[in-house]
Amino acid sequence: MINRYRWWELVLIYAGMALFLTFMLAPFVEAFMVSLRPITEVFRIPYRFFAEGMSFANYRQIWISQPMLGRWIINSFGIAVAVTVLSMCCSIPAAYAFARFKFKLRDGLLSLFLAVSMVGAAVLIIPLYKLMLALGLLNTYAAMIIPGAAFTVPTGIFLMRSYFMRIPAELEEAAYVDGASRLYTMRRVILPISAPGMVVVAITTFITAYAQQFLFALTFNSKNHLNPLPVGLYQFFGHQEVRWNELMAASIVGVLPVLVLYVFLQRYIVAGLTAGAVKE
Repeated sequence: MINRYRWWELVLIYAGMALFLTFMLAPFVEAFMVSLRPITEVFRIPYRFFAEGMSFANYRQIWISQPMLGRWIINSFGIAVAVTVLSMCCSIPAAYAFARFKFKLRDGLLSLFLAVSMVGAAVLIIPLYKLMLALGLLNTYAAMIIPGAAFTVPTGIFLMRSYFMRIPAELEEAAYVDGASRLYTMRRVILPISAPGMVVVAITTFITAYAQQFLFALTFNSKNHLNPLPVGLYQFFGHQEVRWNELMAASIVGVLPVLVLYVFLQRYIVAGLTAGAVKE
């Protein structure tokens, strides 16, 4: 039986949770409040949490000052979906091979994937630019999708490998006895069982791809109608001033698709994270 916490332990636990949530949510709350303020109230001294003239006018103005905002959001969403699909198509077979097959240099390759995932994209941006130039992919969606998928595949391999290793090998052996091939067994037996893990990896990859599009898009693309949202938001920085209230409003509008997706898929995320947590 699990011992009950003492009252002072509960106080410390809830105080720690409250402190953590404060640091996590405070920037989002302040961004939302700034998005409601007139530009004259953004830097008002002394600071007031509720300023005068707060309204949703900035949320209407952003579509006027930046007519391409909707296109940028669609581009970001489309690029993130493409990166997720490409990354999953590469990481699932690789993770299954690392989980089930024994071959030379397996541990070395896993270490290499881990090392690649630790290298920042900025370190490789010049070689990647030369590669995209040689392939003729500059100013295309592919120039943003391919590098994005390449940097998310190692994480997908490690996560999916852990889920595949939880699946008993006896299930595959039973399928082999019935005459099923390796590919058929993977498609009909392994993938349905590992669906919760696939959902978690796909959502993690999507959020990563949606948030980390700035560097690739800024380097490999110069066409405004191809820009994703992070690069589009950069256009709110004017030559003379920065329209912080409109910038915050556009940022919140851009975050909403991911937030809505996360809310609808929350139960699948919880199911995936807790899969295999209970020992049978």
